[in-house]
Amino acid sequence: MRAGIVPLVAVTTEREYGLFINGELTEPASGEVRQLTEPATGEPLAKAAMAGEQDVDRAVDAARAAVDGPWGRTPPNERSRLLHALADAIAANRKELAELEARNVGKAISSVKAELAQATENFRFYASAIASIAGRSNPIGGSLLSYTLKEPVGVAGQIVPWNYPLMMATWKLAPALAAGCSVVLKPDPQTPLTALRVAELAAEAGFPAGAINVVPGDGPTTGAYLVKHAGVDKVAFTGSTKTGGVIMRLCSDPIKRVSLELGGKSPNLVFADADLDDAIPSSVWSIFYSAGQSCEARSRVLVERPLYDDFVARFADLAKKVNVGDPLDPETQMGSLISTAHRDKVHGFVELGTEAGAEVVAGGNVPDRAGAFYEPTVLANVDNSMAVAQEEIFGPVVTVIPFEDEKDAIRIANDVKYGLMATVWTRDAGKGLRIAARIKSGEVGVNMPYTAFPGLPFGGYKQSGFGRELGIETLELYLETKSVLVSTSPKPFNPFGL
Repeated sequence: MRAGIVPLVAVTTEREYGLFINGELTEPASGEVRQLTEPATGEPLAKAAMAGEQDVDRAVDAARAAVDGPWGRTPPNERSRLLHALADAIAANRKELAELEARNVGKAISSVKAELAQATENFRFYASAIASIAGRSNPIGGSLLSYTLKEPVGVAGQIVPWNYPLMMATWKLAPALAAGCSVVLKPDPQTPLTALRVAELAAEAGFPAGAINVVPGDGPTTGAYLVKHAGVDKVAFTGSTKTGGVIMRLCSDPIKRVSLELGGKSPNLVFADADLDDAIPSSVWSIFYSAGQSCEARSRVLVERPLYDDFVARFADLAKKVNVGDPLDPETQMGSLISTAHRDKVHGFVELGTEAGAEVVAGGNVPDRAGAFYEPTVLANVDNSMAVAQEEIFGPVVTVIPFEDEKDAIRIANDVKYGLMATVWTRDAGKGLRIAARIKSGEVGVNMPYTAFPGLPFGGYKQSGFGRELGIETLELYLETKSVLVSTSPKPFNPFGL
């Protein structure tokens, strides 16, 4: 037991989580069960079954039977009611889900609670958005009338990463279910617990068997098999750009629909006229709030040259004050990383940066404590060509880069292979809007650090992927458009005049 910290609910280390297929928890065909550990302590947390090819086959068959059967016959108003019911169930079980997520991921429970609130609202948004699913009708001319129908694509294979297992699962599940698709969801094998629990809650809320199936497993095996499966009509993936490329190739031969939400190396532009009392603490939050393990983390802070030295000093001072500690402590602002192996990878990037000439002005050390913790780290005197400014570190490491003027800021911001998120800080409204228009990024914030809201399309340019999450547009990714052409003429057609 952690000193001074009492678990919110009973999450027993003895529990063994099965796969969720066809409305119930079930054993894996291979019998493989893995021990999960808490990243923040290294202690055992729970055991979870891992899916193999036979399990994916069963899950896809269940999803196909649901979309061809009871789920496919569920009318839009009933789908809406079920999504609202699932939102209610998540809210009612939020304490259990929050502890599960915090302990499974190592993330501060203060952050997890905010993610849970969004998870609930994701289902509520798409429950309401179902009303927007509609075709069109129009006369073509003469006696011809056309109309269109919106139909679910079918079975969606969805893959979510370990950094936001619950919230990302809702990003995927909510629009697919709203569109009438059935789902086979593959969470990361390290962090499957909340996705499995949400599937249980969905069954209790009344979703028919097979509408939601959850099959944790490794990406190169279970994930690849799911993506290639002939019974899967559409693939949605959130994760690394490298894996996204693999998934595109796997989807190319069968010409399968795919949407990708991938990596980022997002810039945070701070101009000399910015309100620094707002910009600096917000910029600190923008990189460290999820221990930097977030695709849209603003990991490149670009600062106008006259401001640079003062900004670096103030930023580093606040970074040192970030409360790093036990994920279950409500005062903790940053928890651990996902694993010690990942922490070592992050630290390797810091060492690479210092070898290239970057200066560590805060952090840069592995704490002498149990768990996969790493200090909030600030690298100054960074050139945008350095690997630490170009590669996604995916940890609590930020690079601070100077720029000369507006043109130079835009050049540096765009000089990266990613294009997911950007933030601009300036008191000049016109400048903020000009820059927002010129940055190659799927989302730009002006004088605010936040990113993802239900209803606001989220996704990337360039190697940050394509397709959008969270918006009305997302529904189209899970819908087919069928055109129907009707004759209203009382006369028969005789095109050849026979």
